[in-house]
Amino acid sequence: MKKSLLALTLLAAAPFAASAAEGVSYNYVEGGYVASNLSDGLPDADGWGVKGSVAIAPNFHLFGDYTTQKFDDTNVDIDNYRFGVGYNHEISQRIDLLTRVAYERYKVPGDHLNGYSAEVGIRGAIAPKFEGYATVGYEDGSDFDGDYYGRLGAQVKFNQNWGLSGDVKFADNDTQWFVGPRFTW
Repeated sequence: MKKSLLALTLLAAAPFAASAAEGVSYNYVEGGYVASNLSDGLPDADGWGVKGSVAIAPNFHLFGDYTTQKFDDTNVDIDNYRFGVGYNHEISQRIDLLTRVAYERYKVPGDHLNGYSAEVGIRGAIAPKFEGYATVGYEDGSDFDGDYYGRLGAQVKFNQNWGLSGDVKFADNDTQWFVGPRFTW
């Protein structure tokens, strides 16, 4: 009876025990170059950023980003903070369904803009040394209009811990991109 009860309990818990797809880690930190190509006659901007994520359970992770950019030919800087929680669910051996929600804060001279974002997509190990992801999202705030966006990213893995990461975000005729080294554990 005890063995049957244990087997039934394990069988019932199996759908909830899924973790990240094979070859995908939600424990990393990366830093690098960021740039924004803006529309509507606004000057482009570039600077640096740092991103990180840590798994807090088999299917949940916390993440955060910080970027600082300076608009070309001006003395105007913009800082962006993003902190949130993500849920990953293995849909195949090498691909996760990824959902994320985040608080966002933009610091511009003389003002702070607060908002949120939510995105959904897939992330997977396409090959042993190559990982990629694609998401669609929406960001909105009390101080700025809502906008849909798409994000594509990839990582080339040099070894178990080190890789080169890149990310491109397309939103309302603006393009934001990031490239830099990633340390994974």
